[in-house]
Formats: sequence, structure tokens, C-alpha cells
Amino acid sequence: MTQCPSNGLCSRLPPGCMDCETNCSCIYGKTAVFECKARSQVHCVDEKNNRPETFTINMTCQLCWQLPPSDYVCSNPTNCKTVSCPRERYSANCTVRDHIHCLGNRTFPKMLYCNWTGGYKWSTALALSITLGGFGADRFYLGQWREGLGKLFSFGGLGIWTLIDVLLIGVGYVGPADGSLYI
Repeated sequence: MTQCPSNGLCSRLPPGCMDCETNCSCIYGKTAVFECKARSQVHCVDEKNNRPETFTINMTCQLCWQLPPSDYVCSNPTNCKTVSCPRERYSANCTVRDHIHCLGNRTFPKMLYCNWTGGYKWSTALALSITLGGFGADRFYLGQWREGLGKLFSFGGLGIWTLIDVLLIGVGYVGPADGSLYI
């Protein structure tokens, strides 16, 4: 209850400071009205500075585990390997941020991909692609030695392969051969 503001607007209370009735008529993804009341030790007011017994809030009808990733925080992986193909997943415990309202448990398990890097920089790959791409330097740098040899012996596909690689590396479509992310 320490994070609950005292004498603030009831409609602006964090989810942990109020109890809301389930709105059975809400449609997933649409805004719905929920009737709530402040918890016993929480004091809040309405727009007219009165202490209401109940108040309403507008909230998107959505379960907590279905929120976008920016609305919750997850535990970090402890068992991710440096190199794995296909990309590994790990079980994380996620908690919804304090100011976000949602339905269901605010703490939930979620399977997330392991994010790791092999030390390759996107800017270096792009610079190599622009300057020495005709000789396959960009592909050699990313660990794709077969494609690098192909570009080297075909002079970058007579320039066409080089231009395509500049575009593909520029937008991040071509990455390190080991499946890691750029730094």
C-alpha cells in the first residue's frame, strides 16, 4: 500500500490500490467501463473532491499476458547458450508495469527468445558492404564465408550482388551467420 497515493483522484490509482468488478460484457481489444472501489487503507477523491464509495475507470479489455512487451518487465535468462540453432527460448516471469490496467494475474510466465550477440557490429558490416562489398568482405566479416567466396570470384556479382547486399545489410535482413544479433 506504500505505492498508493493519498487523496489523489480515484480514477488515477494504480491497479494494486483498487478492486474492480469483472465486466462480462467487455469485448476483447475494445475499451470498456469497469466499476471499482479503493482498497480499505487507500483514500482517494473524485473530480468534485468527494470520497466516493465506487468509481469507474476506462480500460482496454485485455488479459495481462496479451499486453505488448513494452507494458511488462520480464526476468533475465540464466540458461541461454551463446550459440544455438534454432534460437532457444527460455521461461521468464513477467510483471505488468504499475500504471497499466489489465485483466487477470499481473504476474505471469512467458516463453521468450534468447537474445545474444556474437560481437558483430551493424555499422561495421554496412561500411564493409559499401566499401569492399565487391570482394565479399562484408560476408566474410559476418561469418558467411561461402557467400563471401562467391562474391569474391564474381566481383560482387558484377556489382549487382553488392548493391543488393548493401540494401539487405542496411535494413538488417542479413545478419551474422551464427544467428546472433548485432551489437
